[in-house]
Amino acid sequence: MNEIKTYLLMALLVGLIYTICLMLHIHPIFAILIALIPNIIAYYYSDKFVLMSYNARILDEHEMPWLHQMVERVARKAGLPKPKVAIVPTMTPNAFATGRDPKNAVVAVTEGILQLLSPEELEGVIGHEIAHIKHRDILISTIVATLAGAIVYIAEWMLYWGGLFFASESEDTNPLEFIGLILLLILAPIAATLIQFAISRQREFYADEEGAKLTHPLWLANALSKLEEGVQMYPLERGNPATSHLFIVNPFKSDFIMKLFSTHPPTEERIRRLIELSKKLHKY
Repeated sequence: MNEIKTYLLMALLVGLIYTICLMLHIHPIFAILIALIPNIIAYYYSDKFVLMSYNARILDEHEMPWLHQMVERVARKAGLPKPKVAIVPTMTPNAFATGRDPKNAVVAVTEGILQLLSPEELEGVIGHEIAHIKHRDILISTIVATLAGAIVYIAEWMLYWGGLFFASESEDTNPLEFIGLILLLILAPIAATLIQFAISRQREFYADEEGAKLTHPLWLANALSKLEEGVQMYPLERGNPATSHLFIVNPFKSDFIMKLFSTHPPTEERIRRLIELSKKLHKY
């Protein structure tokens, strides 16, 4: 169901691009191509950029062998090759996965999460991150970012260069259509951003479900509860908020506005779903 919702939201983004271009009498392929260039670069090099930005270090196979074994065990259950393992030098308890495909994947954990969680809870978190790799969420987020970026580019071009007015200079233009076009160009980027966040939230639910099946729902539920409290005590002070969707929970301080536009679903809802899943899987 979560995967179906993702594709429906992506279709909504495509429909939004088509609607804007239809009203402006322009071809959407130009905006998509422009938006595609930076996202292709991000797709192929995001792992290096993210690991570098958080000073993450790839662990040698002989460092923390128990962690390598845990990652390999969960990856084997998912039918994937073992990803690389990285450590992030921060007390903020968190984890993330990156890499364009399973062969180039990296699972990164912070020093804080290793101190906070039990081995079972940490394995639940690893299961969540392996699920992201299995579901090709880096690819999906790249596609979504490209579609949303195309909408933003179209709106910026038309509003900045005055293409809007050229498209509406005909004497026969309906004033209501003109006003509607202005509103569309202003509101479409906001709508695209909200859809992008909604897709990110659906992918988190999907990774929770798959990760719980790879390990145990209650392991991940307990981990999420601890991580939510841990991040409030030790939020990430330095970092790019644009990368927050990579982490299992938002690592930055959250105010009302940030929660409204969050890339993560409410932790309470995630825990509730995991508890329900545990009852279904284990019949209690």
